[in-house]
Amino acid sequence: MLQQVNGHNLGSDGQAREYLREDLQEFLGGEVLLYKLDDLTRVNPVTLETVLRCLQARYMADTFYTNAGCTLVALNPFKPVPQLYSPELMREYHAAPQPQKLKPHVFTVGEQTYRNVKSLIEPVNQSIVVSGESGAGKTWTSRCLMKFYAVVAASPASWESHKIAERIEQRILNSNPVMEAFGNACTLRNNNSSRFGKFIQLQLNRAQQMTGAAVQTYLLEKTRVACQASSERNFHIFYQICKGASEDERLQWHLPEGAAFSWLPNPERSLEEDCFEVTREAMLHLGIDTPTQNNIFKVLAGLLHLGNVHFAASEDEAQPCQPMGDAKYSVRTAASLLGLPEDVLLETVQVRTIRAGRQQQVFRKPCPRAECDTRRDCLAKLIYARLFDWLVSVINSSICADTDSWTTFIGLLDVYGFESFPDNSLEQLCINYANEKLQQHFVAHYLRAQQEEYAVEGLEWSFVNYQDNQPCLDLIEGSPISICSLINEECRLNRPSSAAQLQTRIETALAGSPCLGHNKLSREPSFIVVHYAGPVRYHTAGLVEKNKDPIPPELTRLLQQSQDPLLMGLFPTNPKEKTQEEPSGQSRAPVLTVVSKFKASLEQLLQVLHSTTPHYIRCIKPNSQGQAQTFLQEEVLTQLEACGLVETIHISAAGFPIRVSHQNFVERYKLLRRLRPRTSSRPDSPYPAKGLPEWCPHSEEATLEPLIQDILHTLPVLTQAAAVTGDSAEAMPAPMHCGRTKVFMTDSMLELLECGRARVLEQCARCIQGGWRRHRHREQERQRRAVMLIQAAIRSWLTRKHIQRLHAAATVIKRAWQKWRIRMACLAAKELDGVEEKHFSQAPCSLSTSPLQTRLLEAIIRLWPLGLVLANTAMGVGSFQRKLVVWACLQLPRGSPSSYTVQTAQDQAGVTSIRALPQGSIKFHCRKSPLRYADICPEPSPYSITGFNQILLERHRLIHVTSSAFTGLG
Repeated sequence: MLQQVNGHNLGSDGQAREYLREDLQEFLGGEVLLYKLDDLTRVNPVTLETVLRCLQARYMADTFYTNAGCTLVALNPFKPVPQLYSPELMREYHAAPQPQKLKPHVFTVGEQTYRNVKSLIEPVNQSIVVSGESGAGKTWTSRCLMKFYAVVAASPASWESHKIAERIEQRILNSNPVMEAFGNACTLRNNNSSRFGKFIQLQLNRAQQMTGAAVQTYLLEKTRVACQASSERNFHIFYQICKGASEDERLQWHLPEGAAFSWLPNPERSLEEDCFEVTREAMLHLGIDTPTQNNIFKVLAGLLHLGNVHFAASEDEAQPCQPMGDAKYSVRTAASLLGLPEDVLLETVQVRTIRAGRQQQVFRKPCPRAECDTRRDCLAKLIYARLFDWLVSVINSSICADTDSWTTFIGLLDVYGFESFPDNSLEQLCINYANEKLQQHFVAHYLRAQQEEYAVEGLEWSFVNYQDNQPCLDLIEGSPISICSLINEECRLNRPSSAAQLQTRIETALAGSPCLGHNKLSREPSFIVVHYAGPVRYHTAGLVEKNKDPIPPELTRLLQQSQDPLLMGLFPTNPKEKTQEEPSGQSRAPVLTVVSKFKASLEQLLQVLHSTTPHYIRCIKPNSQGQAQTFLQEEVLTQLEACGLVETIHISAAGFPIRVSHQNFVERYKLLRRLRPRTSSRPDSPYPAKGLPEWCPHSEEATLEPLIQDILHTLPVLTQAAAVTGDSAEAMPAPMHCGRTKVFMTDSMLELLECGRARVLEQCARCIQGGWRRHRHREQERQRRAVMLIQAAIRSWLTRKHIQRLHAAATVIKRAWQKWRIRMACLAAKELDGVEEKHFSQAPCSLSTSPLQTRLLEAIIRLWPLGLVLANTAMGVGSFQRKLVVWACLQLPRGSPSSYTVQTAQDQAGVTSIRALPQGSIKFHCRKSPLRYADICPEPSPYSITGFNQILLERHRLIHVTSSAFTGLG
């Protein structure tokens, strides 16, 4: 039986496990699909449960960003994820053609705002509202956005501009640790909770380069300096100086190791924000030098010692309360650090000065113990608030650019999140009031205005129910009666404030408001406000006093007597200024309360937001413990309901978040008409396919409507092109409606139109490139031909010049050659003439010198040279004339002519004259040629040597001619 029972039980357990395994597989399969959904508008159906499951699936897969239509949902990972915010990833999103196709990220929002500024589409200025509960990660998100803009918006070309951009980037990033150290604190929900709101204006020039920034702060929670809730801490800077100061600095600031301070709770708790060196280095980069830093930290140490001043109740009301215990040492130390006289400091805290009557008589009244503590706290809050404002002004003077150097800006709003504590006072009321205003701005921009605009434009629209927080705002700030007006009225009445009376007035005057709740079981006077994020109970005790924020004038006069350089600058002595602390006695002007100042600054902020294109980032806190990989559905579900995320998803999925005026639509997308076929035109179109009229900025609606219809008829072409590219999401027909004055479309339709516009621009660019290439080719060919002609002309000119130079050189050579030939001939003739005259003058005396012979010698001289003489002599062998000619020409030794024999041998070797060939040949013998230039020739031949007398000398067969006699005459 036991086995059967056990077997039955085992079978039932096995069947249950099988069902559980099937459900788990189905759930995991669904989880995989949910994990892939980057946009919550694709969740089907859109409910709180499905949205919650999708966020949980992505969170467990370390995917912390998800789109929700027009909003980015950011889940706090509660762990460092360095690769998720690396500079390489920033550049990837910045360089992506379509960043929205990448995974959802805070960089997507940053890049979208940056490109909107570059596109100059109205409104040009952008703003990002980072909202969420305390601890959801708003400060970290703002820090990442600032780093992103510092990277992508600081890339100038020149080295000098690059250094300027680096300095601005460093100062903007260094403003974060300084403001977090002085304005953030550890609370129950967040270790680094912003106790003030800030709007950072990143200033860009015409080239979209960051030139500077400006910081505007809202409602610093200065009460935290003197009052901290249980398990919470003071501002980070107090812990930093106590933990990070050196030994010398501890001695200088009177901060011994292990000292206890009343205003420094939980000092043993160490946080990542307790880094003193980071704060000091950041202040140094902002222009706050080391002596000024030491002066600031000395004043902060004086505030810590001031917090240890406690008073004992006085038994006699006429006597002031005296410090008890070690408070006197604390007073002395605080006075020394603050540069104040010790007795004056103590007397100002103990005694109140009253001015009464028309003569403004001064009365001094000792304060009770509670008032002494209040005046002490007021003094500390006044100093810290002035110091914080001074730091903001220093930061702005360091990072703010000149008005002429920037044209557009990107606003980054990091405001405190919605808060609900067990004890909520004026600070929480103002914080939640600011969140209500931001939620109302979101509703007005994305939900209410969208649906109202659909009705005005004539679109058929099924309205989506959403949570409107306007009744709650009417309860807080409405006119004529609201919570703020009642609190301000209590401040203006010159009577003691009663917490119970204030509660009664609020419940009575605002009983008809649906957002006002009651808690009859509460023992303390309070009222409940039902905010969009949930009900919050506010205590009325001390509410009016905090709203007045009274600063006794004697405290201001005390601080004006300080010898500390920093306090002297914070509290200057200027009698011309009449501030709230020192109102004139005759003035009855209403005192400016904390609520009034905060409301005015909040309205100014909303005006700036309304003048920009807003972008929203909703930060979600997965759990209250700050643990990684822990997703508490109940807490996340409360935040989703509070921020109206589901309603946002509904309207973003079903509506048309993109709306463009007809004029801007035609101006931007008129290029799409090029995609229509040119061979056919639409029958109902007033314009043919060719010759479409261009858009005119002053066109009427009647002219714009046909142009819009032409653009809308290109949608099938765009859808078909998207289908060809393989993108099924783009290929699906996206809804688009043309209203009376605007064109409404979804994000997918906008992306489709932008893709088509990019394609047309690409075609136009290719056409322009082709035309430019053809033009450039023609120009290059024309230039090439021109260069060739020029080169040919130059070559012809150079050739002509070369030939001319050759001709000139040849002429010079020819003339030189002729001159040389003539000179050589003259020299030869002169030599021959000289030899002839010499030999004739040395003729033998035995020779008869008859007149006939004399005449023959003259004839021989006249008929020289020898060849001509011989040619003209008689041909006889024994001719006397021939003998004389030979004798005279050869200049033979003295003797009788008959003693010489001239033998004529035509076939024998000898010297033959070629100037005039004789009848026969003359053969003679000589030892050496008597002619000096007989063997010189301008162009010598290797075979013969010829003189100017044209006589060939035979060099190889020389016949010896005896000087005694001729062998005979031939």
